[in-house]
Amino acid sequence: LQGNPSMPASPTEAKEKAGSAEAAEAVKARKAMGSGSTVTDKYMTPADALARHGQYGDAAELLRGAVAEQPGNGEAWLAMANALVGHAEGNLSPAAVLAFRNAERAAPDHPGPPFFLGLALAQSGRTDEGRAIWLELLARSPADAPWRAELTARLADLDAFIARQKTAEGQ
Repeated sequence: LQGNPSMPASPTEAKEKAGSAEAAEAVKARKAMGSGSTVTDKYMTPADALARHGQYGDAAELLRGAVAEQPGNGEAWLAMANALVGHAEGNLSPAAVLAFRNAERAAPDHPGPPFFLGLALAQSGRTDEGRAIWLELLARSPADAPWRAELTARLADLDAFIARQKTAEGQ
């Protein structure tokens, strides 16, 4: 039912092999929001490199070691959550939700978990949920927070996208 011996094979390259500017930006943004905690470089540095090259599954597998070694480290959980979202091609899997929850539990005042969870929700088509999380993060962020400008810009972009979607639906 699945194949035919008389037909030629058609191997394809795995989608994860190709790196992207988005992956590099996600790593850069996560580091910019860094909590100052330290996870040994033996995990984070290679995991970030794998994620930048689109090898999200391998990055998540490597980060399992980081969270096993330091289960209270929010940065490691956040990196794992982002890798799991990338591995699911931008979709928010149950494993990624669990990793985001663990990241928030480990670092409740850190902006990374709600920022990236909101981003993952928006990318998954759940724009209203992502927007609500970002609005709550913006409301609790100090006025001089270094991530506030980025969050405000992303929220404006999301609002414009939602407005375009509503206009398109009305036509």
